[in-house]
Amino acid sequence: MAEILEQSGASAKVRVEVPAEQVEKTTRELLDAYRRRLKVPGFRPGKAPDKVILARVGEEAFWDEVRERLIEASYPEAVRELGLAAIAARLVEGREAPLAGAPYAYTVEVELYPEVELPDWKSFELGVEKPEVTDAMVDEALEDLRRRYAEVQTVDREVQEGDHVVVEVDDGSRFPIELDRAEPHVREALLGKKAGDSFEIPVMSEEGEVVRQVPTRLIEVKEVRLPELDEEFAKTLEAENLDDLRAKVQRSLEAAAERDYLEARKQALLEKLAEALEVEIPSSMIRDEERAVLRDVEEDLQRQEIPLADYLKGLEREGKLEEFQADLRKQAEMRVRRGLALEKLSEDLGTQVTDEEWDAYLKSYAERYGLKPPEFKQAVGEEALENLKLRLLRDKALTEAAAQLA
Repeated sequence: MAEILEQSGASAKVRVEVPAEQVEKTTRELLDAYRRRLKVPGFRPGKAPDKVILARVGEEAFWDEVRERLIEASYPEAVRELGLAAIAARLVEGREAPLAGAPYAYTVEVELYPEVELPDWKSFELGVEKPEVTDAMVDEALEDLRRRYAEVQTVDREVQEGDHVVVEVDDGSRFPIELDRAEPHVREALLGKKAGDSFEIPVMSEEGEVVRQVPTRLIEVKEVRLPELDEEFAKTLEAENLDDLRAKVQRSLEAAAERDYLEARKQALLEKLAEALEVEIPSSMIRDEERAVLRDVEEDLQRQEIPLADYLKGLEREGKLEEFQADLRKQAEMRVRRGLALEKLSEDLGTQVTDEEWDAYLKSYAERYGLKPPEFKQAVGEEALENLKLRLLRDKALTEAAAQLA
């Protein structure tokens, strides 16, 4: 038997009573289990009396285990019976041991999956302007194409702007450097040098101070020769002529700008939905998401070969740990709000993912890892596939909603 004693927002207090017969059955089963496992001197296997078993196990520990079994068996059934969407529970009454021959009652505080109310999102103004593709942007894209198809040739002269070079440092390691992408102090050290020259390249601190000088020798100077932007170059890119190439580049930039524009609208809508969402979020959902955010931070630090513990100790020394923890909680709460908003939005819109959409999405995702869809499915498992499908569903819902706004 189960009843709701109190309910408010995202929490409820629930009383559950387990019948005496179930208490007796669970007690007998546990006693028999211990009786089979324990070797008790003076008794044949499985024949030790109850009192001896309780003495060996410890009465308090035994009845604690009985209580735990009763709760584990009855609590899920109780929340189903009451129709509660429970996500966490805490025992508040019923810590005492069950009594033989009597029902066992306990009370739990239950955190409920939150009820979400979306704001009037159809009245939102997203404030996202559609980008314009200018002639200057087309010119820059054409220059990028020229750089992509450039020839690099070794030359016997001093280093100039735009060159590529190969240097050797004092431990014998060799590195290629593109002057256009090099740090200013590195570029300055290289300009005017010739192959065979020895010199030093400074290593700078974040504050812009020289930490040390690295002995360096210039091995090779390479000149970057761009192809002429002419009809011949256009034809190598499968365009009929230069005007056709320019038109193709224009269309490509416009398509990319349209994709970015639509994505920006979706993100603006999601942020507004999350911020204006009417919901009482259970603390356990925030805590779980905080752990997820912290795992993301840890993975980023691992790529930099920085242990999370060392990073947190550094923040503590600098007096920034509390600020970090507050930001972590803020990020976690916003992620939960976004997820709840998307879930409710897809429900309200009745969004569905077709088999064709799912197959196409799965194929594109698998290709990122160089796999075929069946191989990808086997590699990631059912839970990951369900999460991917949910992501696709929610993104489709967000796309549908953004399309309804001016």
